[in-house]
Amino acid sequence: MSVAPTEHERTGLIYRRCRWCGTASFRRMLCPVCASSDLEAERSDGEGVVVQSSVVNRYTGTARNESLVRFPEGFVFRCRVVGASPHLVWVGARVRPVAGSDPETGEAVFELCETHTSTDW
Repeated sequence: MSVAPTEHERTGLIYRRCRWCGTASFRRMLCPVCASSDLEAERSDGEGVVVQSSVVNRYTGTARNESLVRFPEGFVFRCRVVGASPHLVWVGARVRPVAGSDPETGEAVFELCETHTSTDW
């Protein structure tokens, strides 16, 4: 009997935790701290916080956002944030995986959990 995956399972991230030192990593074959290959797969809900954001325009005619996102499990990963203008992604913004994207096989694509609107301009 197969059970349909929940929304959480469709949009979460699979990361790896070292069984020797406990370090979490994403898309790594070896632990970045102790170089052990004894990694156990775990599931994250995928929500993280932007710690660095930049607008890039290389290889395409349109600007896009690339951000470093810190996850509560302890790893940082570079990903693309969509759903807002590239210059409107701010440090401290909460992001979540875009439904339907598969970060294990391709580019990690995230969207803002809330949009930032400022009336102070």
